Amino acid sequence: MAATFSKAERLKSRKVIQAMFSRQGESFGQYPLRLVWMPMEERRSEFPVQFGLSVPKRHFKKAVQRNVLRRKIREAYRLNKYRIYRDLPDEEQQYGFMVLYTGREMHDYETIEKAMQQMIRRFIKKVKQGRK
Repeated sequence: MAATFSKAERLKSRKVIQAMFSRQGESFGQYPLRLVWMPMEERRSEFPVQFGLSVPKRHFKKAVQRNVLRRKIREAYRLNKYRIYRDLPDEEQQYGFMVLYTGREMHDYETIEKAMQQMIRRFIKKVKQGRK
């Protein structure tokens, strides 16, 4: 599997994002990140997960800082998404992911990647428990 992040993997649907935040989605935090996710009603691409992210302007006033954090989060997801694809290969259901940066200060890439790995493990565990 190629470790790319294509356009079809991006979560862009306003309807899905609104539904996630209007109490239909589930969430949990792994500092400095928070994952909000929900199963999507209709499949929008061939990928099992569509991914979006947000870094708050309230804590990071400069766009440069927000962009650096977005790049770090996107890269951590790109390199670790194979775990989702490996553990949910035959899944008919597609999920919407929204990752929020909740930290108030800039963290290094290693911290963000560890949090992303832990979030993916927890997500897979919750989905597998939900299926039983």
